[in-house]
Amino acid sequence: MSQYSIACRSRYFFMSLVLVLAALILPQTVRAEVPDKDASELLTRLGDAMAKIAGQVKPAVVNISTTRTIRTPRNPLFDDPVFKKFFGEGPSGPQKRKTMSLGSGIIATPDGHILTNNHVIEGADDILVKLSDNREYKGKVIGLDSRTDLAVIKINEKDLPTIALGDSDKLKVGEIVIAVGNSFGLSHTITMGIISGLGRAGIGITDYEDFIQTDAAINPGNSGGALVNTRGELIGINTAIFSTSGGYQGIGLAIPVNLVKNVMDSIISQGKVVRGWLGVQIQPLTSELVKQFKLKDDNGVIVVDTTENSPAEKGGLKRGDVVVEYDGKKISDPFHFKNMVAATKPGKIVQVKIIRNEALLTATVTIGELPIEPQVIASADFDNGLKGVSVQDVTDEIRQKLNIDKKIKGALINNIAEESPALGIISKGDIIIEVNKKPVTNATEYYAAAAAVEKGQDILLFIIRAGVSQYISIPAGGK
Repeated sequence: MSQYSIACRSRYFFMSLVLVLAALILPQTVRAEVPDKDASELLTRLGDAMAKIAGQVKPAVVNISTTRTIRTPRNPLFDDPVFKKFFGEGPSGPQKRKTMSLGSGIIATPDGHILTNNHVIEGADDILVKLSDNREYKGKVIGLDSRTDLAVIKINEKDLPTIALGDSDKLKVGEIVIAVGNSFGLSHTITMGIISGLGRAGIGITDYEDFIQTDAAINPGNSGGALVNTRGELIGINTAIFSTSGGYQGIGLAIPVNLVKNVMDSIISQGKVVRGWLGVQIQPLTSELVKQFKLKDDNGVIVVDTTENSPAEKGGLKRGDVVVEYDGKKISDPFHFKNMVAATKPGKIVQVKIIRNEALLTATVTIGELPIEPQVIASADFDNGLKGVSVQDVTDEIRQKLNIDKKIKGALINNIAEESPALGIISKGDIIIEVNKKPVTNATEYYAAAAAVEKGQDILLFIIRAGVSQYISIPAGGK
């Protein structure tokens, strides 16, 4: 389809939308008396207003291009004797190739802090930021948060244009919004739509979900771009599309600006994302459970376990409690309850209303700080098959997320360096239970066991992968 056809369709949609809105809003007697000239002037004024908003927003939306190095395992065909006979040894070791991708970002502060999605820059070797006036800068990562798919990078510049922040808690379904980004690499693509839904969660994109749903077109390259309201205020960060075909199908998702602001401020001021922690495992209420617990409705969540010495345990919460209110706010489902706890500042004293044995009780809880996953520690000192394999403890939160039994203890692989002989044999997310038949219950024991492996020694690992236990052998020379 030509650009002219696309423009015509967009103009037709826009004019039709305005006319429909006018037909719904204006009284019938007024609608009948609106002459063609006034209707044309109304469309012109509205079009000018939307163009003005787009002009205000575009300077603060940037293009982000990244370069990544992809490493693929050596093809086993190269080890086939027949192949070697006719074609020689072939390339040695894993193969490397460079890939490039495009995304969008939003200038958050005049001194060069830029908001974008975590998936736009995660794993990037180089980050290039291009402003609306075509100036280019090398971007530096300030902080990443995969749990919300947000990231903050910085460029070395001052007096940059920014976008005023709105209040996503005041949004209403049906509001007109504008999405600005770099769709398919086309600089500053503007699309318009409405808010189709709020508080979308349980989609499985991130750990903390509270998405704004919009029908404003969000396509590849729009990730990290701005979603603004009719006042030109930032209300969300475009992050994904919900699609069965991989293309745009009328459902776009954006991270609400209030959540974005909390994450951004925490990264800039503290260098990490600080979240509240209660220390409970929960499940949603079903109609059957509502009957079993003799509840009036399904608003709330059930506590199925509490972490030892956690704020929840210290505050008196127990298995079987139904949490119906947190810090003065009603609980609707587990996803929003999780977001509410995470948004609470550690140290705050919170009232939690629960139903226990059909009685309404109030527990007083001092919120703690959610333990942060340990930073990746490069095990470069290992001169064996586990070189470059880094792990972390298996926490209760990880057990809940991976749906593994509480009694399972081990070390979760969180990174495998490119130079590691184990790359392609074990994977991130595997849980190491034994190293050469020596039990491993945490990260410290893993590093001790890995350090004891001699150079040139084969390694036998007992692991859990996707819930399945199995033995894995890492040859002394790697793949």
